[in-house]
Amino acid sequence: MTNRDDAIGVFDSGIGGLTVLQKLLEILPSENTVYLGDTARAPYGTKSVETVVRYSFENTEFLIEKGVKLVVVACNTSTALALESLREKVNVPLVGVIEPGVRKALQITKNKKIGVIGTEATIQSGAYTKALKTHSGDIEVYSRACSLFVPLVEEGWIDNGVASMTVEAYLGSLKQSGIDTLILGCTHYPLLKKAIRNYMGSAVQLVDSAEEIAREVGTALEKQSLARREGIGNHSFFVTDAPDRFIKVGGRFLGEKVESAVRIER
Repeated sequence: MTNRDDAIGVFDSGIGGLTVLQKLLEILPSENTVYLGDTARAPYGTKSVETVVRYSFENTEFLIEKGVKLVVVACNTSTALALESLREKVNVPLVGVIEPGVRKALQITKNKKIGVIGTEATIQSGAYTKALKTHSGDIEVYSRACSLFVPLVEEGWIDNGVASMTVEAYLGSLKQSGIDTLILGCTHYPLLKKAIRNYMGSAVQLVDSAEEIAREVGTALEKQSLARREGIGNHSFFVTDAPDRFIKVGGRFLGEKVESAVRIER
């Protein structure tokens, strides 16, 4: 039977979901968490729909086996392609990363011109455009796949000339479009905030949905009387490949040291 002390499960295709976990730890410090990074099969953004759905089910099943009380799908590609299928077949509450970001963008846009950047699969799915227009039919959406942003971030090249040139190459058309709000539609992208903000200018507000996701998780747990309110949570990390690299790079995303990670077979 599910209880308050059960952990929140979080999965991502790799390391980027740690930006979501960081906000969960900040906003819900008493909660226990289990994080799964599918590092052996990343990135998901170039995979087929069928493959992403299968991987997402496998990740969710792993977390359920760990006894989690809620699962955060901290991968935009998995959210875009697999969330609805997951909701039809699993019995734990699920929180994705698209809706919270969409709601925030709609709250802050003034001219109703919103940009979305993400992986190829996320952008091709049209999930952000559909969600934005479902909430507000007169929104103009400008999308751009930024495939090189993920490897840049994982290499640690987030605040140098290479990062600046890459941001300019990808976002040139968005800068000309007149958007006043830009959704960072991949959990890696918040680490490029400085470079993106420098290029896009102060008139464009950036939406990092991690904080909104953490608040949504808190609300969901409260509604089901599953919130843990006392003590400091325990946190465990699992990966499907290269735990040493995960530990080394993970600190950039989490904002604190990742002490250890257990490798599981896939």
